[in-house]
Amino acid sequence: MKLYTRSQVVIFSVLSGLIVVLIALGLGIIALPRALRDKTAATKEGETEAPGRESTLALRQSAKTQALNLNAAELQPFTENERENIAIYDQLNDAVVNITTETVTFDWFLEPVPQEGDAGSGSIIDTRGYVLTNNHVIKNAYKVYVNLAGGTQIEGTVVGTDPENDLAVIKFIPPKDIDLKTVPFGDSSNLKVGQKVLAIGNPFGYDRTLTVGIVSGLGRPIQASRNSPIIRDMIQTDASINPGNSGGPLLDATGKMIGINSIISSPSGGSVGVGFAVPVNTAKRVVAELIEHGKVRRGWIDANIVQIFPALVRYAKLPVQSGLLVSRTKKGGQAEKAGIRQGADAVRYGSSVIYLGGDIITTVDGIKTESLADLYSALEDNKPGEKVEIEVLRGGKTVKLMVVLTDREELNL
Repeated sequence: MKLYTRSQVVIFSVLSGLIVVLIALGLGIIALPRALRDKTAATKEGETEAPGRESTLALRQSAKTQALNLNAAELQPFTENERENIAIYDQLNDAVVNITTETVTFDWFLEPVPQEGDAGSGSIIDTRGYVLTNNHVIKNAYKVYVNLAGGTQIEGTVVGTDPENDLAVIKFIPPKDIDLKTVPFGDSSNLKVGQKVLAIGNPFGYDRTLTVGIVSGLGRPIQASRNSPIIRDMIQTDASINPGNSGGPLLDATGKMIGINSIISSPSGGSVGVGFAVPVNTAKRVVAELIEHGKVRRGWIDANIVQIFPALVRYAKLPVQSGLLVSRTKKGGQAEKAGIRQGADAVRYGSSVIYLGGDIITTVDGIKTESLADLYSALEDNKPGEKVEIEVLRGGKTVKLMVVLTDREELNL
């Protein structure tokens, strides 16, 4: 039998006791003091943050969670980016509506026959029932229907349209038992290529679909069709936009509208990562006029202007291949007062008479004007009575003039 000294017996006893305590802690039989537990947990969670301080992300997510009545435990399994997407969608998807229309055609007996028209999306921008969408969504519509998130369908009316920016405002009467949510306007003046964007819409009838992407390009001049005006400063995005997304909001990472999804560039008609949205700053500029007047008043140069074409260049031996020829100016009008010179030699082209020898407008308000579409685009944000600088080619020299704009509608253009 082996004998142990008194000190060995004490050491073995202490070690045995420690082993028993550790086993008990592991099984949860014994709990650490609360202060020690908190200190241990703080050390494990991260040594970079000061005790008692939350990170910026934690504060932001906490605010979003409280605002949306979401359980923090429900968001815990997701990444920061996913939590942001979920929060924005939960906050705003009820403020996006599905818009359907009816149009009228005529049968063989010239009787009107209603049929299904275009469909798209829209953003509720006012709790009184105002909805912002694309003009092409409701164009030629006989009836317009607004479909809310809960499935309620309400007939709306077209308040105003702005075809030049492909925007329209419609209105419906909100049900008394529904509290409408709205999409807040943001700012499109400081966007950066690469920043995150989200789109909510109703592609192919799948209501309130969320897609995510980035700003792929800025300042894109886009012409939806050959005879339509050029829309300046369009936002290009790779967030999936398909038929039915038109009119829906393009949102930034804070949940504010920075654009109105409008056009896709696709040979197949589906999303290939090239979509375009009208900047929200354009919408903010015209929405008030659409609600108040039903249209947007724009300024114009009171002159008969002809877009230069190849046959005219050859016949008149013009010094440029493109531009806008001033055929006639209104007698006593603002263009004449500004010093714009009209033509004198009349020639017939088809059913029209063109006067040759006048100024050739090359730039309006800092924008090159090679076509009438360019002129419409240059004056899109100008009002009657405003002054703009134009550059004309006269006798081989460039001349700068200041002209006061008149009301385009009054000129019957």
